[in-house]
Amino acid sequence: MEIDFKRDEEMEKLVQDLKSVKRSEFEFHDANKPVYSTGKGLTRETVEEISEIKKEPDWMRRLRLKALEIFMSKPVPTWGPDLSGIDWENTSYYNRPGESKTNNWEEVPDEIKETFQKLGVPEMEQKFLAGSVAQYDSEGVYHNLKKVWEDKGVVFMDLDSAVQKYPDLVKDYYCRAVPVTDNKFAALNGAVWSGGSFLYVPKGVQIDMPLQTYFRMNGEATGQFEHTIVVADEGSKVHYIEGCTAPRYDKNSLHSAIVEIYVKRNAKARYTSVQNWSKSVYNMPTKRAWVDENAQMEWVGGSLGSKITMLYPSSYLRGPYASASNLNIALAGAGTFKDTGAKALHLAPHTTSRIVAKSISIEDGKAIYRGLLRMNKGAVHSKSKVQCDALLINDESSSFTYPHDEIYEPTATFSHEASVGRIGTEELTYLRSRGLSEDEASSMIVLGFLDDVMKEIPMEFAVEMNRLIKLEMGKLGAVG
Repeated sequence: MEIDFKRDEEMEKLVQDLKSVKRSEFEFHDANKPVYSTGKGLTRETVEEISEIKKEPDWMRRLRLKALEIFMSKPVPTWGPDLSGIDWENTSYYNRPGESKTNNWEEVPDEIKETFQKLGVPEMEQKFLAGSVAQYDSEGVYHNLKKVWEDKGVVFMDLDSAVQKYPDLVKDYYCRAVPVTDNKFAALNGAVWSGGSFLYVPKGVQIDMPLQTYFRMNGEATGQFEHTIVVADEGSKVHYIEGCTAPRYDKNSLHSAIVEIYVKRNAKARYTSVQNWSKSVYNMPTKRAWVDENAQMEWVGGSLGSKITMLYPSSYLRGPYASASNLNIALAGAGTFKDTGAKALHLAPHTTSRIVAKSISIEDGKAIYRGLLRMNKGAVHSKSKVQCDALLINDESSSFTYPHDEIYEPTATFSHEASVGRIGTEELTYLRSRGLSEDEASSMIVLGFLDDVMKEIPMEFAVEMNRLIKLEMGKLGAVG
């Protein structure tokens, strides 16, 4: 799927502005205090309180309580990174930042507006987006959709508002692709979810500009549990973008989101996510797409920051000729653990999937690719290719690959490639002989390694990722 972005003089100015921003400008926190909080810890009363505050229909309240029971019964996963640092009892699960929501930017509270202005959200909306949602802590505070798309029947707003305005439509899709029984963190989201976004694109509507949701976590020892649903109805096309940031604190926070994407017959959907959580955040989302006949699903992701990330976007290829691609970059910097990958399940004939995973490990950072590829019996003449490439910057960094492949259809075609390497002395010497410093040469090699994924990321996000990678590289001094 080709989605074009205008690269005019204003875009060039924005690029230059982004280049001048320091990492600390994303890790700031402001003095804004929530107007309401359920306090620390999670009980049945907490869940009922959240549902009552939101004035939800009874079916949602019942689903929340069922999810809480499942969450309490499931153990913390032990097959991946050490999650013992999550302080369940001292985490705040719901913090409401203000008294109201609005589609008028001028009505957003000044302190919150200032935060999003620092992050460039209003400028992005004005220049490059068909619509946007801004979430601060536990609630969406602002949503807007350009009238041209509203007139064509597109729905785009925070999920809480959609539950109130379009309850039957939400109920048709809520927790279908990702049931609350899926895993402990999905169950937690089902119990305490708040915010996120709901995007519905009607049949035949092809949106030629992206829509974006920006999630900002401001508090210390808090959780953010947004739930996002994207529906691309038959013959439609849409590109959804999300950005995430949080301040850095001494106490850890938890991000446990759910993303459900439904790509109907002959539709095309792209989901781009650039997550730049601070290194005091456990990032544990569950993301899944159902892809129907002749539909196309594209995942493009950049995982930066966080203390620990466990993320495996999955595509269920449910109809003949459905296709999915997953392009992902994971940067494991000092003191961080990236356990990431992708899943593709071929459930119908003539389906195709492509997974490209790139990881960079710096200082003592640890990167793991963990994936699942399944070709069901009957998925005749289906094809898949998995490519995992890892780059180690120094002796302390590490990388591992744990693929899991199940091929039950003899006519299917499947390949898996994996490589790991280091920045070589010859490359550094050559670039330095051309006048580059060692840091500049190392950064150039790293960005070249990432090129086939970076070129798929919207320009404004790619520039930001370039800059953050260069900042990480610049901390190292001599490498190789």
